[in-house]
Amino acid sequence: MNLAQLLVRAAHLNPDRPALFHGTTPTASHGDWLARAARLAGAFHAAGLVPGDRVVLFLRNHPRYLEALLGAWWAGLVVVPVNAKLHPREAQWIVNDAQARWAFVTADVAPAPFDGLERQIDIETADYDALLQAPAEPVTDRAPDDVAWLFYTSGTTGRPKGVMLSHRNLLTMGLTYFVDVDPVEARDAIVYAAPMSHGAGIYAIPHLMAGARHVVPASGGVDPAELFALAKVAGPLSMFAAPTIIKRLVDHAEATGEPGEGFKTIVYGGAPMYAADIERALRVMGPRFVQIYGQGETPMVGTALSRAHLADTAHPRHAQRIASVGVAQTPVQVRVAGPHGQDLPTGEVGEVLVRGDTVMQGYWRNPQATAAALRGGWLWTGDMGALDADGFLTLKDRSKDLIISGGSNIYPREVEEVLLTAPGVAEVAVVGAPDPEWGEVVVAFVVPQPGAALQADALDAHCLAQIARFKRPKRYAFVDTLPKNNYGKVLKTELRARLAA
Repeated sequence: MNLAQLLVRAAHLNPDRPALFHGTTPTASHGDWLARAARLAGAFHAAGLVPGDRVVLFLRNHPRYLEALLGAWWAGLVVVPVNAKLHPREAQWIVNDAQARWAFVTADVAPAPFDGLERQIDIETADYDALLQAPAEPVTDRAPDDVAWLFYTSGTTGRPKGVMLSHRNLLTMGLTYFVDVDPVEARDAIVYAAPMSHGAGIYAIPHLMAGARHVVPASGGVDPAELFALAKVAGPLSMFAAPTIIKRLVDHAEATGEPGEGFKTIVYGGAPMYAADIERALRVMGPRFVQIYGQGETPMVGTALSRAHLADTAHPRHAQRIASVGVAQTPVQVRVAGPHGQDLPTGEVGEVLVRGDTVMQGYWRNPQATAAALRGGWLWTGDMGALDADGFLTLKDRSKDLIISGGSNIYPREVEEVLLTAPGVAEVAVVGAPDPEWGEVVVAFVVPQPGAALQADALDAHCLAQIARFKRPKRYAFVDTLPKNNYGKVLKTELRARLAA
């Protein structure tokens, strides 16, 4: 089993169909893509790389990202995608930990050579073009559980861990997309505005399965005006986006009056999507959204909240459902457990556990972390949540984000959901601050909407009208922006550091 066989299938069926695009400009057909992957594999093997060796991708979103990705798999290599927003020192740590032999980069992301590599190739130079002159080779056979994708976690609580994802893990993820997220046709296109090193790049797999088109925006990132224009000319267009990106798209649609013509499906995940935000998105852009919940350790597969569930406003529990992350996706089981692994009653909060063929092989060179995360065949996600009687999972927070104040558990997301319904609030993040009397107190970092003049006492009254008194923030910090990583996740560790300082 080798994921590169998906490219072989697509190219044999429709060799002349355009596959890769930079903006609206086609850069390769499926046949071209196959030829380049086969030649890259020949170059890898000629240089002495062998199946299982690691190749780093540290570059901005680029059509050649997918060429290098499939070429590495074709040769039986392991791809190490690195967040393009990392500092080169952070990327160097990953290069060393992965014991990588080669790296593909762009000069804007990696301006200097990494230490310890045998070769570093800028994909926009003649060095890369020269690799495409190597003799083509057949696809290297790989076992289903051989590692294909070594994904390093965001590392917000320390050094990132390398998640080992196999060909079977990613193939299962790809097939699951069709069942639980969205059917894909050859006429469809996926646009890579979010980082290709993360979930957006992984979704290349189901779109390759369908023989669809792959579009990298000319800007390489998130420009709402550009994406709306692309959707009109390149649609039906699908994309994966963090909730922060959804917000930017909805802001643009609301400001311009554009209905989102050409957008087919926008899959969101990777960070909390608050009920108020998805309600607004549906109101402004219509039923184009699907939510997924997963982790790097079970890529894009945990639960899904379908287009139909989001649209079912007549359901008596619709308000609760749109605040959930949906039901277990087809190839996995999801349950909520207590600290000793015991199942918890419906509605009770515990740790979310996942089991199935998308769950990682373990952490790279880290048996201790593997043993902590994989227990009894289940992945212990570190996320806290509760299941309702119909199997809908509602997340509370990461276990590390739980605030314990005066002996009572407070889930920041619950407070955030309430504050986001207050007039004039654009964004909010809630964290715990050490307190000598209470152990911890609730602190809310609030971003006002443009022109809004927020007052702490008004927000306090808003909270007291909707949640228990002990849950309301004891302090409010009004800020222009919230610190976020490249995937749109709020860096609560940074907010806690601000409080400590």
